[in-house]
Amino acid sequence: MNKRILLVSTSQATLGASARATGVWFEELTTPYYHFLDAGFSVELASPNGGEVPIDPHSREEAAPSVQRFLVDPLAMAALGSARPLAQVRAEGYAAVFLPGGHGTMWDLPAHPLLAALLSSAWQLGKVISAVCHGPAGLLSARDSSGQPLVAGRRVSAFSNEEEAAAGLTEAMPFLLETRLRELGARYEGGPAFTPYAVRDGRLVTGQNPMSSERVAQLTLEAIGEG
Repeated sequence: MNKRILLVSTSQATLGASARATGVWFEELTTPYYHFLDAGFSVELASPNGGEVPIDPHSREEAAPSVQRFLVDPLAMAALGSARPLAQVRAEGYAAVFLPGGHGTMWDLPAHPLLAALLSSAWQLGKVISAVCHGPAGLLSARDSSGQPLVAGRRVSAFSNEEEAAAGLTEAMPFLLETRLRELGARYEGGPAFTPYAVRDGRLVTGQNPMSSERVAQLTLEAIGEG
């Protein structure tokens, strides 16, 4: 079994053209990172631009054990500061590609041609693809082997319209992720707002919100093991 997993983060550090800081939601990166690492996988970080991964400042305040562990882990923090640019990444050699969320993903991942090509290639090579919260924004341009949207006809979860409204960011978003997924033909699923919910449809694993990060990681490992 291939023992490498690629985490692809946003490079977007602000909410669009505004000055409001965003980025990846820390727990959505750190919890899967350690689930994968502790299961014996090596984990590599990539992003559209490469270099330092922007972290949503609000997510640094979390008391999640994985966040605290990451902040004092010199190897993890070094990886956070030196993500590989997508131009240098190929799907071969990885067991899975995982997309953590954070509002930054809503700007740079949905139509990124290199990410679309990476995920489409990974899918056709039989890799596992997983994402959590706003991470599924990165799935929007990916295609399956028939040329159809990867999410079409598949069970998918992501940050819900209800949760976006509760966060007060509906108007700030370039689009609503739940709505866009449904428009592409995804069979959207979700649970009560801000409670863990994750779904696996074969090699595609998605989760609704930060609280779903652990379950998404578990289902990703399950899917890899069955591959």
